Amino acid sequence: MNLDTLSFSILIPAFLAGLLVLATHVPLGLQVLQRGIVFIDLAIAQIATLGVIAADRLGFEPDGWIAQAAAVSAALLGALLLTWTEKRWPETQEALIGVLFALAATGGMILVANNPHGGEHLKDLLAGQILWVNQAQLLPLAALTAAILALWFGIGQKKLGRFGFYGLFAFAVTASVQLVGVYLVFASLIVPALAIRSLPPRRQLAFGYLLGALGYLLGLLLSLLFDLPSGAVIVWSLAALALALNFLLLPNKRSTR
Repeated sequence: MNLDTLSFSILIPAFLAGLLVLATHVPLGLQVLQRGIVFIDLAIAQIATLGVIAADRLGFEPDGWIAQAAAVSAALLGALLLTWTEKRWPETQEALIGVLFALAATGGMILVANNPHGGEHLKDLLAGQILWVNQAQLLPLAALTAAILALWFGIGQKKLGRFGFYGLFAFAVTASVQLVGVYLVFASLIVPALAIRSLPPRRQLAFGYLLGALGYLLGLLLSLLFDLPSGAVIVWSLAALALALNFLLLPNKRSTR
């Protein structure tokens, strides 16, 4: 597709979806790195995906409210389980998160094994369909994003406690994964957080949001220009910009040593 013929009716909702995902995932990502539980995003996202697949297997519409309820319920159960394991076995929490991810991922594969369209559905949930996001889908995500940010910055991380953190995480990931896919959700959480981790705390969020927004915009434009999968290109754009930012920060790191 040529850039001169880009349809802004497609590009703008997709970009807004990316901004809404980043709004919650950049601050959550910083906390994830601090806690040393990098793969929690993949695990919770995969559990939510398993909920959608299970609802689909039972005959409910993947985009219907029952499937959404199944996704949220599955994610909250996963959050409750991770809250318990962090309290019981904190030293092995990262390994347990990895095991939970593997179980949810393979459970989804088992459920779609005999479904002729299961492979395509699973691919959509992993890679996402960000270009097909519409305004009707953005409104619930915007409301949920506002609520999560109000709790996160209003109540504070310490007062939320373990389950408060995992619960907010479950809601944020469940809402995001069905719009942009598992891979983009993970990249939105981890890549900006890695790039800004060495910045002063008061500058981290601003740079994280800026890097994420530029990554989504660049990825969407490149995917439309060269007719490539949008989710995959955005992930690579985020990684490239994060690498560039770290190279720019290297002189500052050396000067402080």
